[in-house]
Formats: sequence, structure tokens, C-alpha cells
Amino acid sequence: MEIFVGNLAPEVTETDLLEIFKPFGQVKSTEIKREMFTGISKGFGFVDMPGKYHSIAAINGLNGKDLRGQPLRVNEAQSRTGGRPRRR
Repeated sequence: MEIFVGNLAPEVTETDLLEIFKPFGQVKSTEIKREMFTGISKGFGFVDMPGKYHSIAAINGLNGKDLRGQPLRVNEAQSRTGGRPRRR
């Protein structure tokens, strides 16, 4: 299941996301969306976890949790037309 993670502080890395999601189960991938030319974080990203049970546990456990001074917004990613996820 793909999970949207929003309200990320600019210094949060993919490794930070991996570390906070790992206690909930296997993490297939993490990605922080960045500006194309500057590489600056757009403040959101995605985490892919293979199991729905573990994904829901991570969403419930991490939504509102503080990471580097900002409360995370965590929920199931919504699909766009064309199959790409979009943030809510």
C-alpha cells in the first residue's frame, strides 16, 4: 500500500522516513518529492509498504507524530488518473 506523508520539514530524508516506518513492518520504498531544478523538498513524500495491515498500523501510529519539529500528516495515497499517486 502506498502511503502519503505530508508536512515534512525540509531536512527530512528518505532514510528518516524508513527509520520511522520500519517498526510497523517491511518498507519497500521511500521517496520525498523534490523541486526538479533545485532539489529542495516539496514537503511531502511517499512510503510503500507491502501489507495493508502494517500500512494501516503505520498510518494510525504516525499521523500527527512530530518529526524534526513538524507534525506529520500520514494517510493512504490517492491515485491520479494514469496510476500515479497524489496527495490529499
